[in-house]
Amino acid sequence: MTAGQGAPFTWRVRVYWEDTDAGGIVFYANYLKFFERARTEWLRELGIGQQSLRDEVGGMFIVSETRVQYHRPARLDDLLLVTARVQEAGRASLTIEQRALLPPPETGAPPLMLCEGTIRIGWVDAQSLRPQRIPAPVLEALQARG
Repeated sequence: MTAGQGAPFTWRVRVYWEDTDAGGIVFYANYLKFFERARTEWLRELGIGQQSLRDEVGGMFIVSETRVQYHRPARLDDLLLVTARVQEAGRASLTIEQRALLPPPETGAPPLMLCEGTIRIGWVDAQSLRPQRIPAPVLEALQARG
């Protein structure tokens, strides 16, 4: 099943010293952290707590694949927009399209693409880590959001 027609979830993150490398730009692996945090906040906005899913349903999402492309660097103190949107939904996994954008200083100009990628997450039993179907309410909430 393909999704991704609605507006993506957007989360703001400030770049701190700890996010940068010796060159003063965001260390490449930290974009994956920003993406992870945005996905977690997206679930929270939908009323889905990852710890409560694990405790109450006995399952959790795990990352099984990433693809990331870097376009421009982010720097210390930048305020980024990090987006998340379901690109494809299966019974046991989701492919999430994510972007890190820098809003331009000029009003009305489009944001600058810094980094984009897809993250494939699978639903597994929390104890055995074996794949399972994503609970219907979780899948429906994510697909309704876009």
